Amino acid sequence: MDKNLRNIILVIVAALLVVGGISYWLWAREQGPGPLDDFAKCLKDKGAIFYGAFWCPHCQATKKLFGNSKQYLPYVECSTPDSQGQLPICAEKDIKVYPTWVFPDGSRTEGEVSLQELADKTGCTLP
Repeated sequence: MDKNLRNIILVIVAALLVVGGISYWLWAREQGPGPLDDFAKCLKDKGAIFYGAFWCPHCQATKKLFGNSKQYLPYVECSTPDSQGQLPICAEKDIKVYPTWVFPDGSRTEGEVSLQELADKTGCTLP
């Protein structure tokens, strides 16, 4: 094999290894525990429910507040896959605004809320 071709192959392999390593590191970082895991689990345990839609920027912002801990949120998707309608579970609960948090006492908060407000409504402790 030609020496230049061998060098090109080595550079390509090295580049692929670097890109693969960075990709794995980013993926692994997203899989780790989040600082709000216990808080998100507490919200669920206390009976709070977060109703939202995948296309809703305010819902995405709320999930972003939780970082890796968003996986533990008591989230209910309300949108149909085509984003043109509402699923029956949300219609039955009279969800009109996204996001909507419903609490065990029957109260609800519409729109984005702070972590402190969620803590105050549920008694869950922020880290």
